Amino acid sequence: MAAVLTSMMRAVIALLIALLCLGSAQGGKLLVIPTDGSPWRGMKPLVEELGRRGNQVVVVIPEVSLSLGPSEHTTTLTFPVPYTQESFDTGLDEDLLQLINTDVSTAVARFRNYWDTLYMLSNYTMMACESMLSNKELIQTLRDYEFDALLIDPFWPVGIIVGAYLDIPSIYMSGPYPCPLDIIATRCPHPVSYLPLRYTLYSNRMTLWERTVNLLRSLLEPAACSRLHVHANKVASDILQRDTSIVELASNAALWLVRFDFTYEFPMPLMPNMIMIGGIMSTKPKPLPQQFSYGNRLELLGK
Repeated sequence: MAAVLTSMMRAVIALLIALLCLGSAQGGKLLVIPTDGSPWRGMKPLVEELGRRGNQVVVVIPEVSLSLGPSEHTTTLTFPVPYTQESFDTGLDEDLLQLINTDVSTAVARFRNYWDTLYMLSNYTMMACESMLSNKELIQTLRDYEFDALLIDPFWPVGIIVGAYLDIPSIYMSGPYPCPLDIIATRCPHPVSYLPLRYTLYSNRMTLWERTVNLLRSLLEPAACSRLHVHANKVASDILQRDTSIVELASNAALWLVRFDFTYEFPMPLMPNMIMIGGIMSTKPKPLPQQFSYGNRLELLGK
């Protein structure tokens, strides 16, 4: 199994390097299914650069979204959804307002808020998922392209399902989401005795009580992922015509690009197909002036 994983990982890394480096005459075909919001802002520069270098990049987005839209050097395909931009914005504002006004003064209240957030996100991520998967014309168009690879953000489960349905090698660009899909799907070691979980705000010098809470949280993470993907698991099983789950499908990912910077994270194990790419959303720094002084530094800081 390890040998097969290593071979697959090498093949996908080679493909990604080829997509980045080859000229227009030898460019590859890449399907991109982005997640709405801030994840797309981190993925968009990479996608546009791949297109600029001569690769055929196809981005699939819903007609109604928060921040998605056409991007440079790519082909954008859209699909209809059963809601308007106004209703989408209103529903999102109401959900966010409810979460902001929730009491989080106690540990029990924080856990309940976390649990409710997972369910809200489950509904949000599935709003357009079924519309895309039921669009037979779009799915057939994607099949006819014969893509070399699929680049997705796993927060939106439709990309995971499409990758399995079209049998395309998948590259995941993941972030710090409430469900640590990258850890669970890859079975990456996560020693909770010294490695605090995300959103606990603990340091690596935990007290006995904090270690206990950290352990209990780790035992609940698979259930949290199930709650986040409660609708997506059923849709995936219907589309693929077999009993499956998002976690199972994600375990077949060829490569994980984890948007963490190892210099800011606690030391942790990584699986062979996981690569940290922290800083991808950082802007290019301005060059320092030749005569650098305290006044120059304040000017660069905008003060």
